[in-house]
Order: sequence, then structure tokens, then C-alpha cells
Amino acid sequence: MIRPATPRKQRDATIAMINVVFLMLIFFLIAGTVAAPLDPDLELVDTAGLEGREPPDALVLHRDGTLSFRGVPTEPADYMAVHVPGPVRIVPDRDVPGSRLIEVAGSLRRLGAPSVILVTARALE
Repeated sequence: MIRPATPRKQRDATIAMINVVFLMLIFFLIAGTVAAPLDPDLELVDTAGLEGREPPDALVLHRDGTLSFRGVPTEPADYMAVHVPGPVRIVPDRDVPGSRLIEVAGSLRRLGAPSVILVTARALE
């Protein structure tokens, strides 16, 4: 007589998968580092006293709202008439009114600039 097949218990693979993931996590925590620590004797350079210079291909928007290119006062229409249409970079003064900055950027866009890029300084904090 043939015996009926006994149902086998199916093993759950979840525990094995959790163990593998946990081991991988521990491995990457030990093996990987985000950044090497700085030498405790190291003192970083202080650039607060340096005079900044704008990029040579950028318009400078001064505190009083005047615009200059390479030290020569200019207007958006005069700048766009002479230069090839392309992205325009503006270096605004920290104290320039926001309305003047928006006005200059808008007029450059209306005159054919495909994009207006503001150049700013990023400070370490």
C-alpha cells in the first residue's frame, strides 16, 4: 500500500534575509566612513578679510542699483546689444534692493537672455 505524502513544513526565509541585511549593515557601518576627520592641530584659512572679485564675464549690480560690466557702467539693453545671447551672470551687492534685482533680471530676460544666474558666496558655518 502506498502511503499518502506527508505535507512538509515550508521554511520561512524571512529570518535568513533579515540576518543577511543586518550583517551587510554592520559591514558598511564599519568599513565605510563619510569623511576622514580633520587633524586637531589644523586651523582653516580665514577669508573674511579678503577682497572679493566678481567673475570677469558677469554683470555687477551695485548697492545704489547701478549696473556695470568689467568696471564700465552699463544698462541691460546696452549689454544685451553687444553680447551674444546666452546665460547672463549677475553679481549683486548684498545691500541692493530686491526690487532692483528683479527689475534688472526681468529686463535681461525680455531682451533675450535665456537665463539669468545670480552669483553668490557660500559661507562655511
